[in-house]
Amino acid sequence: MSIGRRLGAVATARTVTAVVRAVLEEHAPGGQQRWLRTNHRGEPVSMLEGPAVAAGLVAGAVVAAPSARAAGAVGIATAAGAAFGIVDDLAEDLDDRRKGLRGHLGALAQGRVTTGGLKVLGIGAGALLAAAVATPRTGDDGIRRGLVGWGTDVAVSGALIASTANLLNLLDLRPGRALKAATIAAVPMVLAPGAGGPAAAAIVGASAAAADQDLAETDMLGDGGANALGAALGSALVLGAPRAVRLAALAATVGLTVVSEKVSFTAVIEATPVLRDIDRWGRRPVHAPAPSA
Repeated sequence: MSIGRRLGAVATARTVTAVVRAVLEEHAPGGQQRWLRTNHRGEPVSMLEGPAVAAGLVAGAVVAAPSARAAGAVGIATAAGAAFGIVDDLAEDLDDRRKGLRGHLGALAQGRVTTGGLKVLGIGAGALLAAAVATPRTGDDGIRRGLVGWGTDVAVSGALIASTANLLNLLDLRPGRALKAATIAAVPMVLAPGAGGPAAAAIVGASAAAADQDLAETDMLGDGGANALGAALGSALVLGAPRAVRLAALAATVGLTVVSEKVSFTAVIEATPVLRDIDRWGRRPVHAPAPSA
């Protein structure tokens, strides 16, 4: 494990996230209003955090990657998550009542492509491509693997990247929640050996840069930032975790996604003292007014 490489990923991701966010404040594509949404309090909040975090994630993970294979995998997955998430953020039909993975897949089954459905297809394709790049045909023993075995690993890893991208987006319903969840999941990988460490470190750095404005409720990740964050986390797992861990992570992310169709994550968090305390840490109290400009 290269401590210097991981520290470099943290510093690069944090710096790039902060710089890109500052640039977007002055030069927002389409103007600031295009990126404004109304949050859970009914207050305006900017989604420009999303592309800034995505840029920081890609920069930190690629600069510190231990190999071209690792850099390519994280870069592809994160960029796909950001690009298709931003399309959904900016072009979503707000009158369309279809929500959640089931709603968008249902629309696709009927031959209708929503921006959410396009996001599912795009992130899924990016995840599979990233998994193919991340998964070598030659094993640690130097023996070239068969196409079926390699393809199975690619399919599992691609599903893990895509499902993690979706799960982080499902968590992005309250200030700081997705950033905290991603950081908590990433820290063990930063401290452990493995090719996924730099990508996990980039998650820590980008999240740290975005945390203040996210918790202050002036910025939010949006689909672009949350999907990018989840895709980077899934890529770190694919690159650094053994097969048993990846299978367990895939089962957990898919299980939570299925549960989310029926159960509110916010309700569960509010009913669980430890989770509620972590979720509220750093946030404005429920009835506190917005800080004056």
